[in-house]
Amino acid sequence: MTITVLVPDDDGMRALAEVAGVRPVRYDAGKPLPPEAAEAEVLIPGPGAAQRAESLLAGLPRLRLIQLLTAGAETWVNVLPDGVLLATCRGAHSGATAEWAVAALLSMYRELDAFAQARGERAWAPRSTDSLQGKRVLVVGAGDVGRALRRRLEPFDARVTMVGLSAREGVHGVDELPGLLPDADVVVLLVPLTSRTRGMVDAAFLAAMPDGSILVNAARGQVVDTEALLTELKTGRLRAALDVTDPEPLPEDHPLWTVPGALITPHVAGSVSGARRRSYAVAVAEIERYVQGGLPDNLVHGEY
Repeated sequence: MTITVLVPDDDGMRALAEVAGVRPVRYDAGKPLPPEAAEAEVLIPGPGAAQRAESLLAGLPRLRLIQLLTAGAETWVNVLPDGVLLATCRGAHSGATAEWAVAALLSMYRELDAFAQARGERAWAPRSTDSLQGKRVLVVGAGDVGRALRRRLEPFDARVTMVGLSAREGVHGVDELPGLLPDADVVVLLVPLTSRTRGMVDAAFLAAMPDGSILVNAARGQVVDTEALLTELKTGRLRAALDVTDPEPLPEDHPLWTVPGALITPHVAGSVSGARRRSYAVAVAEIERYVQGGLPDNLVHGEY
Protein backbone atom coordinates (compact mmCIF):
# COMPACT_ATOMS: atom_id res chain seq x y z
CA MET A 1 0.00 0.00 0.00
CA THR A 2 1.27 3.45 -0.93
CA ILE A 3 0.22 6.65 0.87
CA THR A 4 0.03 9.95 -1.00
CA VAL A 5 1.67 12.89 0.76
CA LEU A 6 1.13 16.45 -0.45
CA VAL A 7 4.42 18.36 -0.28
CA PRO A 8 4.79 22.16 -0.66
CA ASP A 9 8.29 22.37 -2.16
CA ASP A 10 11.10 20.59 -3.94
CA ASP A 11 13.02 20.10 -0.68
CA GLY A 12 10.14 17.98 0.57
CA MET A 13 9.95 16.03 -2.66
CA ARG A 14 13.61 15.12 -2.33
CA ALA A 15 13.30 14.27 1.36
CA LEU A 16 10.38 11.88 0.81
CA ALA A 17 11.52 10.40 -2.50
CA GLU A 18 13.15 7.34 -0.94
CA VAL A 19 10.63 6.68 1.85
CA ALA A 20 9.02 3.27 1.38
CA GLY A 21 5.24 3.31 1.04
CA VAL A 22 5.07 7.02 0.27
CA ARG A 23 4.19 8.83 -2.95
CA PRO A 24 5.08 12.52 -2.59
CA VAL A 25 3.06 14.90 -4.75
CA ARG A 26 4.02 18.53 -5.18
CA TYR A 27 1.42 21.22 -4.70
CA ASP A 28 1.56 25.00 -4.86
CA ALA A 29 -0.06 26.95 -2.02
CA GLY A 30 -1.28 29.61 -4.41
CA LYS A 31 -2.82 27.28 -7.02
CA PRO A 32 -5.59 24.64 -7.15
CA LEU A 33 -4.66 21.29 -5.65
CA PRO A 34 -3.45 18.58 -8.04
CA PRO A 35 -5.80 15.67 -8.88
CA GLU A 36 -3.83 13.40 -6.53
CA ALA A 37 -5.16 15.45 -3.59
CA ALA A 38 -8.33 13.34 -3.67
CA GLU A 39 -6.24 10.37 -2.47
CA ALA A 40 -3.85 12.21 -0.15
CA GLU A 41 -3.70 11.02 3.47
CA VAL A 42 -0.92 13.36 4.60
CA LEU A 43 -0.50 17.10 4.14
CA ILE A 44 2.67 19.06 4.82
CA PRO A 45 1.51 22.69 4.93
CA GLY A 46 3.63 25.28 3.20
CA PRO A 47 3.98 28.99 4.03
CA GLY A 48 0.60 30.70 4.25
CA ALA A 49 -1.37 27.44 4.16
CA ALA A 50 -2.98 28.09 7.54
CA GLN A 51 -4.51 31.32 6.21
CA ARG A 52 -6.46 29.35 3.60
CA ALA A 53 -6.91 26.20 5.64
CA GLU A 54 -10.66 25.92 5.08
CA SER A 55 -10.45 25.80 1.28
CA LEU A 56 -7.32 23.67 1.38
CA LEU A 57 -8.79 21.02 3.67
CA ALA A 58 -12.02 20.94 1.67
CA GLY A 59 -10.08 19.41 -1.21
CA LEU A 60 -8.59 16.60 0.90
CA PRO A 61 -11.40 14.11 1.62
CA ARG A 62 -9.04 11.30 2.71
CA LEU A 63 -6.75 13.42 4.88
CA ARG A 64 -5.61 11.67 8.07
CA LEU A 65 -2.45 13.54 9.12
CA ILE A 66 -1.19 17.11 8.94
CA GLN A 67 2.57 17.12 9.46
CA LEU A 68 3.90 20.58 10.27
CA LEU A 69 7.38 21.90 9.58
CA THR A 70 7.18 24.12 12.66
CA ALA A 71 7.08 23.48 16.40
CA GLY A 72 4.07 25.75 16.88
CA ALA A 73 0.66 24.26 16.16
CA GLU A 74 -1.74 26.96 17.34
CA THR A 75 -2.78 28.13 13.86
CA TRP A 76 -3.97 24.62 12.91
CA VAL A 77 -5.62 23.31 16.06
CA ASN A 78 -8.89 25.19 15.66
CA VAL A 79 -9.35 24.21 12.00
CA LEU A 80 -8.47 20.55 12.40
CA PRO A 81 -11.19 18.29 10.96
CA ASP A 82 -12.49 15.44 13.09
CA GLY A 83 -10.35 12.34 12.81
CA VAL A 84 -7.28 14.14 11.47
CA LEU A 85 -4.01 13.90 13.38
CA LEU A 86 -1.70 16.89 13.82
CA ALA A 87 2.04 16.48 14.38
CA THR A 88 4.61 19.21 14.91
CA CYS A 89 8.27 19.43 13.97
CA ARG A 90 9.41 19.58 17.57
CA GLY A 91 13.16 19.27 17.90
CA ALA A 92 14.11 20.59 14.48
CA HIS A 93 14.67 24.17 15.61
CA SER A 94 15.65 23.65 19.26
CA GLY A 95 19.36 24.34 18.83
CA ALA A 96 18.85 27.47 16.74
CA THR A 97 16.24 28.93 19.10
CA ALA A 98 18.41 28.24 22.14
CA GLU A 99 21.36 29.84 20.34
CA TRP A 100 19.29 32.97 19.65
CA ALA A 101 18.40 33.31 23.35
CA VAL A 102 22.07 33.06 24.36
CA ALA A 103 23.07 35.55 21.64
CA ALA A 104 20.41 38.02 22.79
CA LEU A 105 21.52 37.80 26.42
CA LEU A 106 25.20 38.16 25.55
CA SER A 107 24.43 41.15 23.36
CA MET A 108 22.45 42.86 26.11
CA TYR A 109 24.79 42.12 28.99
CA ARG A 110 27.94 43.00 27.03
CA GLU A 111 26.22 46.09 25.49
CA LEU A 112 27.23 45.25 21.94
CA ASP A 113 24.76 47.80 20.55
CA ALA A 114 26.62 50.60 22.34
CA PHE A 115 29.96 49.43 20.94
CA ALA A 116 28.43 49.17 17.45
CA GLN A 117 27.20 52.75 17.78
CA ALA A 118 30.65 53.90 18.94
CA ARG A 119 32.23 52.19 15.96
CA GLY A 120 29.85 54.05 13.66
CA GLU A 121 31.04 57.26 15.28
CA ARG A 122 34.70 56.12 15.05
CA ALA A 123 34.93 56.55 18.81
CA TRP A 124 37.26 54.39 20.92
CA ALA A 125 35.02 54.16 23.98
CA PRO A 126 36.09 51.56 26.57
CA ARG A 127 33.49 50.72 29.19
CA SER A 128 32.79 48.03 31.76
CA THR A 129 29.70 45.89 31.17
CA ASP A 130 27.66 43.26 32.93
CA SER A 131 28.13 39.53 32.27
CA LEU A 132 26.07 36.39 31.76
CA GLN A 133 28.34 34.62 34.26
CA GLY A 134 26.57 33.72 37.47
CA LYS A 135 23.16 34.92 36.33
CA ARG A 136 20.08 33.10 37.64
CA VAL A 137 18.07 32.06 34.59
CA LEU A 138 14.50 30.80 34.88
CA VAL A 139 13.59 28.79 31.77
CA VAL A 140 9.81 28.54 31.45
CA GLY A 141 9.24 25.64 29.08
CA ALA A 142 11.13 22.44 29.84
CA GLY A 143 10.81 20.72 26.45
CA ASP A 144 13.41 20.22 23.73
CA VAL A 145 14.21 23.94 23.38
CA GLY A 146 14.42 24.45 27.12
CA ARG A 147 16.83 21.56 27.53
CA ALA A 148 18.92 22.79 24.59
CA LEU A 149 19.08 26.24 26.17
CA ARG A 150 20.16 24.82 29.52
CA ARG A 151 23.01 22.95 27.86
CA ARG A 152 24.21 26.18 26.27
CA LEU A 153 23.83 28.39 29.35
CA GLU A 154 25.59 26.24 31.91
CA PRO A 155 29.05 26.57 30.27
CA PHE A 156 28.68 30.32 30.90
CA ASP A 157 28.34 29.49 34.61
CA ALA A 158 24.73 30.64 34.57
CA ARG A 159 22.49 29.02 37.18
CA VAL A 160 19.50 27.53 35.38
CA THR A 161 16.13 26.62 36.90
CA MET A 162 13.65 24.76 34.70
CA VAL A 163 9.88 25.27 34.83
CA GLY A 164 7.33 23.09 33.03
CA LEU A 165 3.55 23.10 32.83
CA SER A 166 3.66 20.34 35.45
CA ALA A 167 6.32 19.49 38.03
CA ARG A 168 8.62 16.50 37.64
CA GLU A 169 12.11 15.53 38.68
CA GLY A 170 14.41 18.49 38.10
CA VAL A 171 11.55 20.65 36.81
CA HIS A 172 9.32 23.02 38.79
CA GLY A 173 5.64 23.43 37.90
CA VAL A 174 4.18 26.73 36.67
CA ASP A 175 2.22 27.02 39.90
CA GLU A 176 5.59 27.65 41.60
CA LEU A 177 6.40 30.70 39.48
CA PRO A 178 5.32 33.31 42.07
CA GLY A 179 8.02 32.00 44.40
CA LEU A 180 10.66 31.61 41.69
CA LEU A 181 10.35 34.89 39.77
CA PRO A 182 11.74 37.21 42.50
CA ASP A 183 15.08 35.35 42.40
CA ALA A 184 15.54 35.38 38.61
CA ASP A 185 17.94 37.66 36.74
CA VAL A 186 16.53 36.31 33.46
CA VAL A 187 13.19 34.71 32.56
CA VAL A 188 13.14 32.89 29.21
CA LEU A 189 9.76 31.94 27.70
CA LEU A 190 9.76 28.77 25.58
CA VAL A 191 6.20 27.51 26.07
CA PRO A 192 3.70 26.67 23.30
CA LEU A 193 0.75 29.00 22.84
CA THR A 194 -2.26 27.31 24.47
CA SER A 195 -5.26 28.43 26.48
CA ARG A 196 -3.11 27.98 29.58
CA THR A 197 -0.19 30.08 28.39
CA ARG A 198 -1.99 32.85 26.48
CA GLY A 199 -1.45 36.03 28.50
CA MET A 200 0.49 34.12 31.17
CA VAL A 201 3.04 36.92 31.47
CA ASP A 202 0.74 39.63 32.79
CA ALA A 203 1.29 42.64 35.03
CA ALA A 204 1.51 40.48 38.17
CA PHE A 205 4.06 38.15 36.56
CA LEU A 206 6.23 41.07 35.48
CA ALA A 207 5.89 42.83 38.83
CA ALA A 208 7.29 39.72 40.53
CA MET A 209 10.50 39.94 38.47
CA PRO A 210 13.29 41.84 40.25
CA ASP A 211 14.58 45.24 39.21
CA GLY A 212 17.06 45.03 36.33
CA SER A 213 15.99 41.57 35.19
CA ILE A 214 15.46 40.57 31.55
CA LEU A 215 12.45 38.89 29.95
CA VAL A 216 13.31 36.80 26.88
CA ASN A 217 10.42 35.69 24.67
CA ALA A 218 11.17 33.01 22.08
CA ALA A 219 7.73 31.42 22.44
CA ARG A 220 4.77 33.32 20.95
CA GLY A 221 3.89 36.99 21.28
CA GLN A 222 0.49 36.29 22.83
CA VAL A 223 2.12 34.63 25.84
CA VAL A 224 2.98 38.16 27.03
CA ASP A 225 0.60 41.03 27.79
CA THR A 226 2.21 43.67 25.56
CA GLU A 227 0.74 46.65 27.40
CA ALA A 228 1.92 45.34 30.76
CA LEU A 229 5.40 44.78 29.33
CA LEU A 230 5.49 48.28 27.83
CA THR A 231 4.59 49.75 31.21
CA GLU A 232 7.59 48.05 32.82
CA LEU A 233 9.99 48.88 29.98
CA LYS A 234 9.03 52.56 30.02
CA THR A 235 10.08 52.82 33.66
CA GLY A 236 13.41 51.15 32.90
CA ARG A 237 12.84 48.61 35.65
CA LEU A 238 12.94 45.63 33.27
CA ARG A 239 14.49 44.88 29.90
CA ALA A 240 13.31 42.47 27.22
CA ALA A 241 14.64 40.45 24.28
CA LEU A 242 11.76 39.62 21.95
CA ASP A 243 11.86 37.39 18.89
CA VAL A 244 8.05 37.35 18.87
CA THR A 245 5.56 40.10 19.57
CA ASP A 246 1.85 40.75 19.88
CA PRO A 247 0.85 42.01 17.35
CA GLU A 248 3.07 40.38 14.74
CA PRO A 249 4.38 41.66 12.42
CA LEU A 250 4.97 44.68 14.62
CA PRO A 251 3.50 47.84 13.02
CA GLU A 252 6.04 50.53 12.26
CA ASP A 253 4.38 52.97 14.69
CA HIS A 254 4.22 50.51 17.61
CA PRO A 255 5.85 51.78 20.83
CA LEU A 256 7.87 48.57 21.25
CA TRP A 257 10.16 49.83 18.48
CA THR A 258 11.29 52.85 20.50
CA VAL A 259 10.81 51.89 24.15
CA PRO A 260 14.11 51.73 26.09
CA GLY A 261 15.60 48.38 27.03
CA ALA A 262 14.10 46.25 24.25
CA LEU A 263 15.97 44.07 21.77
CA ILE A 264 13.65 42.96 18.96
CA THR A 265 14.18 40.48 16.12
CA PRO A 266 11.46 39.60 13.56
CA HIS A 267 10.66 35.97 14.55
CA VAL A 268 13.94 34.64 13.23
CA ALA A 269 15.26 32.55 16.15
CA GLY A 270 14.91 29.36 14.10
CA SER A 271 15.78 30.93 10.75
CA VAL A 272 19.29 29.61 10.22
CA SER A 273 21.14 27.70 7.53
CA GLY A 274 20.09 24.07 7.43
CA ALA A 275 16.75 24.73 9.12
CA ARG A 276 14.69 23.37 6.22
CA ARG A 277 16.77 20.21 6.05
CA ARG A 278 16.35 19.62 9.79
CA SER A 279 12.60 20.24 9.55
CA TYR A 280 12.19 17.65 6.83
CA ALA A 281 14.34 15.15 8.70
CA VAL A 282 11.84 15.28 11.58
CA ALA A 283 8.83 15.30 9.23
CA VAL A 284 10.07 12.27 7.32
CA ALA A 285 10.58 10.31 10.53
CA GLU A 286 7.06 11.16 11.66
CA ILE A 287 5.52 10.17 8.33
CA GLU A 288 7.44 6.91 8.36
CA ARG A 289 5.90 6.08 11.74
CA TYR A 290 2.45 6.82 10.35
CA VAL A 291 3.02 4.70 7.23
CA GLN A 292 4.11 1.81 9.45
CA GLY A 293 0.85 2.01 11.39
CA GLY A 294 2.11 3.96 14.38
CA LEU A 295 1.44 7.42 15.76
CA PRO A 296 3.83 10.34 15.26
CA ASP A 297 6.05 11.08 18.25
CA ASN A 298 5.19 14.77 18.00
CA LEU A 299 1.45 14.26 17.94
CA VAL A 300 -0.34 17.33 19.31
CA HIS A 301 -2.50 16.66 22.34
CA GLY A 302 -4.06 18.78 25.05
CA GLU A 303 -6.22 21.85 25.23
CA TYR A 304 -5.37 24.72 22.94
